[in-house]
Amino acid sequence: MRRLILVLSVLGVLVGADAANAGPSTDTRDLSASTDPVILTDEATQATEDQIGLDKRKRRDVQRRLTKLGFDTRANGKFDASTRAVISRWQAARDYPQTGFLNTLQHQALLTESVSTANASIRGHDKSERRARRRGHGGGGPVGVIGGVVGGVVGGIFGRR
Repeated sequence: MRRLILVLSVLGVLVGADAANAGPSTDTRDLSASTDPVILTDEATQATEDQIGLDKRKRRDVQRRLTKLGFDTRANGKFDASTRAVISRWQAARDYPQTGFLNTLQHQALLTESVSTANASIRGHDKSERRARRRGHGGGGPVGVIGGVVGGVVGGIFGRR
């Protein structure tokens, strides 16, 4: 019986542990802090954008990433005048020359920024989900159910009489 109690106690600790959410810092970073100033002044043109090799699918991806960053544009795969204006606004916000065209480094910066923003958003959602579970809101899925059962059994065994 003692072994069962010990096993259930250890299982309860493991189920309740938040080890899966450990990871890198979620602090925001200044992505332009380590950028070479020469890169920031390297103007993008139609030719530099053509070197990236953006097909329709990749153009849609750029448009979606800009939208996720708060620079709303239609994801139609065409870099029309409205998309060029959005790219210019994104460039202005990042201290790039405002040309409306991308070069390889700006394209890479956009990809990196949108990924780090998405990861921060996911981590923020995970944190709010954990807070809700601690307050008793939300089911917590199968792990929460198992933890509740184990906790109830262990609590019932060691509970006050």
